[in-house]
Amino acid sequence: MKKILTATMAAVLAATAVGAAGAASAQSRDDRRYEQRQDNRHDGRDERRDDRHDRRDDRRDFRRDQRQDRQEYRQDQRQYGRWQQAQRRYHAPRYVAPRGYSVRTWSYGQRMPSYYRSNAYVVNDYGRYGLRAPPRGYQYVRSGNDVVLAAVAGGLITAVIAGLFN
Repeated sequence: MKKILTATMAAVLAATAVGAAGAASAQSRDDRRYEQRQDNRHDGRDERRDDRHDRRDDRRDFRRDQRQDRQEYRQDQRQYGRWQQAQRRYHAPRYVAPRGYSVRTWSYGQRMPSYYRSNAYVVNDYGRYGLRAPPRGYQYVRSGNDVVLAAVAGGLITAVIAGLFN
């Protein structure tokens, strides 16, 4: 009987040890799975945040590109308006420079003397020569074969159309 009791006790202890080890390993596996799920959840959040951040950068780049395009367009408009070569040449009466002046080429930002702003040099029929109407306070002035858009009051040159006349 002593042998049976000892064998039974040994079997119970062995079963308990195996069961405890199995429970411990099962618990550690469950813990690992939980940790993996937590890691996966955090990784997904980080990826979504990165994605949102990337889209924000794309919008900023797009706005920056648009702003740069508008800036280049304005610069092109200014340059075209300041100096341009005439697409077509027109016949006009012979040009005679004001007394004391000779024919010269003008450029943007210079000032024309008041002699040039007299009626003899102002181009009033600008539509006939394919020119747009001058802005208020400006007039077209002929200088040699060129036409200059200058302010009426001070003579400040805003645009030059080169070679409009033969």
